Amino acid sequence: MERQSGIDLGAWQKTTRNAATSGDIMNLAKQSGFSRIMLFLALSRTPHGLLDICTPLLVALLWLGYLPEPRVIVLGITAALAGYTAVYALNDIVDYRNDKKKIAQTGFHRETGYLDAAFIRHPLARGFLSMPEAVAWAGGWMAVSLFCAYLLNPVCALILLLGCLLEILYCLLLQISHLRTLVSGIVKTLGGLAAIFAVDASPEPALLLLFFSWLFFWEIGGQNVPADWHDIQEDIALQARTVPVSLGPKIASAIVLSSLCTSLVLGGILFRVTALQLAFPLYLGTILVGIYLLIAPALRLFQTRDRDEASALFNRASYYPCVLLIFAMTGLAL
Repeated sequence: MERQSGIDLGAWQKTTRNAATSGDIMNLAKQSGFSRIMLFLALSRTPHGLLDICTPLLVALLWLGYLPEPRVIVLGITAALAGYTAVYALNDIVDYRNDKKKIAQTGFHRETGYLDAAFIRHPLARGFLSMPEAVAWAGGWMAVSLFCAYLLNPVCALILLLGCLLEILYCLLLQISHLRTLVSGIVKTLGGLAAIFAVDASPEPALLLLFFSWLFFWEIGGQNVPADWHDIQEDIALQARTVPVSLGPKIASAIVLSSLCTSLVLGGILFRVTALQLAFPLYLGTILVGIYLLIAPALRLFQTRDRDEASALFNRASYYPCVLLIFAMTGLAL
């Protein structure tokens, strides 16, 4: 039997589903030995958040063409880590009622091979954490992020606040419009844009727009729509308005593929015009990595329209900025 964090997951999840109807989930969490800190990390989707930190690091490096000064690096990493930790937790806080409805309708089911379920999904809605605990966790990290962002550039703090407001709007649109995916696209670009303002108080608008567009289409095709596809059964039961539910698998898969092709093309342009110029083999490597992590799984999803393929695409696409950061660091070292 598979084990995680010292827990017999099969038996634990079976018992959890029964406990969800009896109101004993908090006792079950303690009895199972599920670490409290792991629950908070699950609330913030920390494995995914750690990968997300690579995006502002990559953007700052590409924009400058060299490593920022140590103060900027330390403040920037701290602001990014705290910001992603807070915003992901904010998502579960705002979505609390809808997540509880999903759990009530579908029960507790095992999710393997999905990045956002590396620990446990929606620990707040499942009752493993209380609302005051979740709010204190998110608020504390938000305060840290705002403080560091302000020290970098007050504009960075404003971008963070904008991201929080847009994240709330995104959650509130769940049962209203599938166009919420556009809001998600904007939110995911803000970390990269904040990184630019952290190293350049007056960035060139055209290049800023290129960075925004590149990240925007990557988020739509590689993150948001595939993530919604993973939850399609729960969302149908909830009458949610997501792209896969509202437009159907055929159109959704076309949106995914076209968005990622657009992102790959924009990335190819971006890596030729930024301050950090990669040697041709490294530049070619960024294209091939994009094909492997984005286009290939998107093509499989387009052909099969299968939920598991959507999850696989989400997982692979999540590593895209991280791998590109490795290429950028290698180019900087050469």
